[in-house]
Amino acid sequence: MEDNRIEKEYIEKLVRLNRVAKVVKGGRRFSFSALVVVGDQKGNVGFGFGKANDVSEAIKKSLEKAKKNTIHINLQKHTIPHVVVGKYKSAKVFLKPAAAGTGVIAGGPVRAVMDALGVKDILSKSLGSKNTMNILKAVFNGLEKLMDAKVIAQNRNKTLQEMWG
Repeated sequence: MEDNRIEKEYIEKLVRLNRVAKVVKGGRRFSFSALVVVGDQKGNVGFGFGKANDVSEAIKKSLEKAKKNTIHINLQKHTIPHVVVGKYKSAKVFLKPAAAGTGVIAGGPVRAVMDALGVKDILSKSLGSKNTMNILKAVFNGLEKLMDAKVIAQNRNKTLQEMWG
């Protein structure tokens, strides 16, 4: 299966690797699940979840899914444009832009997404559920809610200079 488009250079972050056991007649049968985040550090990021009987196969499957499910986010000077709260089930993630030099103040899955996205300065707080998958989906929900400054200015019939001063 040959693609005509050039394969982008993605950074791959393994967020979670889980070993699960199925009890069968002869004992336990182990399989693995992998949760991976990929990004190009230029505003494109995606995540994938894969399961297999082998660790490398599970990671490979999750990487393929992550590359298919990428989204593009417009960044402003290595941070997000405005405050946003992402929600998924009982997980909430609060994302707030930060001044240059602050760094990525985030835990586990949120940090992995921000590193892959290319965000250098951000404040975040994970509320509610501690489930890694739900937190990750809440982050992506928040990122999808982000609005582009150019589109907002255009909708208000103003220039970017008039809006931002």
